[in-house]
Amino acid sequence: MDHYLILMAALPLLISLLYFEKKESIKGLLIVKPVLSSLFVVTAFFQIQGYTFYHSLILTGLILSLIGDICLIFFFHKKVFTAGLGAFLAGHVMYTIAFFRLGELGAISTAVGGFFIIISVVIFMHLKSHLGNMRAPVLAYITIITAMVIGAVSYSNQSAINITARYLVLIGALLFYISDIFVARHRFVQKEFLNRAIGLPMYYAAQFLFAISTCFN
Repeated sequence: MDHYLILMAALPLLISLLYFEKKESIKGLLIVKPVLSSLFVVTAFFQIQGYTFYHSLILTGLILSLIGDICLIFFFHKKVFTAGLGAFLAGHVMYTIAFFRLGELGAISTAVGGFFIIISVVIFMHLKSHLGNMRAPVLAYITIITAMVIGAVSYSNQSAINITARYLVLIGALLFYISDIFVARHRFVQKEFLNRAIGLPMYYAAQFLFAISTCFN
């Protein structure tokens, strides 16, 4: 299946998702979000010609993200929200392993990694007073998504990998990292539609980029 057709189907679903986010319609989100998120899983499934360890890890990460997306619809329910964080945490672990396994650390990737560690520490310190007893899971999440970005940088540094795949993964990881800043802001600092309007398109772009990257590995 051509991934361009899937992306064309995803666009109106994303617009609908933003509409229901604006209206704070749980029913609408339950209708649209699982379908939209399932499309990045379908994209990866149809891109993969022969399964490798990389393909399996990325596909597993996408499925876990789908589960996380459904859980986060119930953001007002602490246990379900925490389960969503757990699913995303596990998904990021899959991505991180996939990227580091094929990546290559060098001076540039190490420097970039240090930069993101500093940024993540600053973000956590900013959020800390808002987290309450969610500090531990949020800290774990920030740690693994930072590791995922560093893994993506090391992956992009590996010249043996198809250059398109390297750009897809690197851009996807950066978009994912930024989108999660808006998720945290929405959940713990200030709930407003702007967070969703910026974060959701970045999030879905990241997931589709990861899914499409499987075509080039």
